[in-house]
Amino acid sequence: MTEKTTKRVAVLMGGWSAEREVSLSSGRGCAKALAEAGYEVTTIDVTRDIKALLAALAPATGPKPDVVFNALHGRGGEDGTIQALLNMLGIPYTHSGLTASAVAMDKPMAKQIFAQAGLPVPQGKLVARDAVLAGDPLPRPYVVKPPNEGSSVGVFILRAGDNRPLLGADKLPETVLVEPFIPGRELTVAVMGDRALGVLEIRAAHGGWYDYESKYAVGGSEHIYPAPIHKTAYDEACAIALKAHQALGCRGVSRADLRYDDTGGEPGKLYLLEVNTQPGMTPTSLVPDFARAHGISYVDLVTWLVENAAWDA
Repeated sequence: MTEKTTKRVAVLMGGWSAEREVSLSSGRGCAKALAEAGYEVTTIDVTRDIKALLAALAPATGPKPDVVFNALHGRGGEDGTIQALLNMLGIPYTHSGLTASAVAMDKPMAKQIFAQAGLPVPQGKLVARDAVLAGDPLPRPYVVKPPNEGSSVGVFILRAGDNRPLLGADKLPETVLVEPFIPGRELTVAVMGDRALGVLEIRAAHGGWYDYESKYAVGGSEHIYPAPIHKTAYDEACAIALKAHQALGCRGVSRADLRYDDTGGEPGKLYLLEVNTQPGMTPTSLVPDFARAHGISYVDLVTWLVENAAWDA
């Protein structure tokens, strides 16, 4: 009888994006849970030093990891960059592959895919940052966001009566995405494999929109599950999230963010904003909330992700 071997799992965390601290928090939590599950775990703080990363993933002496748990967020970690490297090394990794990761991170391209799949998305357009600073490209209120960031980094809402210039606008890229602001509620749906886990409503503690601080500060937001919305809208939100996951070719776990305009009564109208292929795994993150509601512990969740890891052969 052969002895069962313990899988070696390398947790990638950190990175160089604006979401570095979030990734470090996700990575620490995942590494601790994987060790509790019995895996042989190493952590790698990813930097732009590609030689150091290759040495850690494919050492000259010693084995490669059996699986990579990708706990990176933002550019470099969920835009196809690290996925391409892992594909070249032939190491299975958690979450989505190269193409789905790259397309989901490119918000304008993802919107095109969603629209072609018949999913409801806000009408938006790419404009020069200077054009936003000089005047309004859309009637107010509208949203300004970078085309390829996550965690609400660099997102502004311009409302009637707001003054210019935008605080922090100098940090925006030269081209930005502008969309009409959708009133109503903030909803999110987690997809795990081939099923939507349900709809959760997010209410920022400060009463405003769900910004970076609301996402990651302890007590920054209230998560209400299941979302107290009309059943027709609830079922539709689940269907939209699953179809978006499939349209992008995602695998593992993803999370769809939606706005629900119920200002005219229920059932209201749903709008798909984006799909996150690398949802946060911090103590205040949403996907662990969904999993717990379905009787899936944090340890079981990360174990499922490892056991369903794959690579683009």
